[in-house]
Amino acid sequence: MSPGAVLAGSALTWTLMLLSAGAALGLAILLGGLARVFARAPRLAALPEQAPLPVGSLTVVVPAYNEAVNIGPCLTNLLASEPPCSDWRVLLVDDGSTDATVAAARAVALDSGAPAERFAVLEAGPRPAGERWVGKNWPCSRAMEQVASDWVLFVDADVRLQPSALGRALAQAEAEGAALLSLAPRLSCGCLAEWMVQPVMVSLLGLGFPIEAANDPASPVAFAAGPFMLFRRSAYAAIGGHRALAGEVVEDLALARRIKESGQRLRYLLGLDAAELRMYANFPALWEGWTKNWLLGLEGDVPRALGAAAAVALMFSGPWLLTPAAAIAGLLLPAQRPLLLAALALALLGIGLQLALRLWTRREFALPLQHWWLMGAGGLVVAGIGPVSVWRTLTGRGWTWKGRQLT
Repeated sequence: MSPGAVLAGSALTWTLMLLSAGAALGLAILLGGLARVFARAPRLAALPEQAPLPVGSLTVVVPAYNEAVNIGPCLTNLLASEPPCSDWRVLLVDDGSTDATVAAARAVALDSGAPAERFAVLEAGPRPAGERWVGKNWPCSRAMEQVASDWVLFVDADVRLQPSALGRALAQAEAEGAALLSLAPRLSCGCLAEWMVQPVMVSLLGLGFPIEAANDPASPVAFAAGPFMLFRRSAYAAIGGHRALAGEVVEDLALARRIKESGQRLRYLLGLDAAELRMYANFPALWEGWTKNWLLGLEGDVPRALGAAAAVALMFSGPWLLTPAAAIAGLLLPAQRPLLLAALALALLGIGLQLALRLWTRREFALPLQHWWLMGAGGLVVAGIGPVSVWRTLTGRGWTWKGRQLT
């Protein structure tokens, strides 16, 4: 073998070795970090037995745009809730839906047997000319023109709540003096695209936004999950609410930051046994959603957004690609075989760590082990989401949510 071929074989061997080691080390750090964070994470408490019904009032606001598929199950669960307080109601705010969202909602309310005053529909109407309103900021702002309750809970249409969820959240918010209480819901997946990407994203969110720090008044870290945000109405009004953030695409993080910066108490809790969320029904919706949020979720930091996407590709797709690469190289380069076998072992260790991560996710998030191997493909999807999100966010081209342009 020529000196050039020997040198090329050595370079290939060390490249495979370093990539395999990097993937395994990254996954080990991710798994260890998640275990450490969630061991100390606060959770939504159970209601005390025979606790008296709070005297206050609550309005549950459900902003909806073309949610005909989701709105029925969402409202069915909401209207079947155990009374969280003495005075509560549900307000659906339709944001100009072109499907059967409103008709489906009215049908569910009628079938539920709930009193007429328990449920109402508000048409958000067109956005003001010359103003930039994105996402659900407009319907939420319109809803607050009708809300006079002590508390207001914003719930997305793709959320399913357990009967006791409202009461538990309200009781804990009251007991802990929270201005904003947000729940991390249990994630559910239904299509292959979700099985590829969502378990990866759950892991990244869990580590990237430490729950312990978000709940620490001394820490600048602020986080809230938009699908479930319970505000003390006076606190919401004090920070300007959604109206002050009309052009914010990731409004949940912005609202959480404002609460914390104003010196009010933020509580971000695990609510896996109280709320369930299915974010995307298919690949186009998933691609649109994550390319909308990826760069902004990383504070608009372009190098960080690109680096994070590359790291995800290495950790989750790398082991699946490096395993056959190291095995084939080992057959073709006998002189490098010991190192290539070590690279193969590290790549297989990476796959094993992905399985361990999913086992941990099953225990903590009740996310089934189903299709766990698809995280390898998910890493490639995230590798594409990162740069596309940067491009769309910075240029505005193709930057949409539910087909609506965000710029």
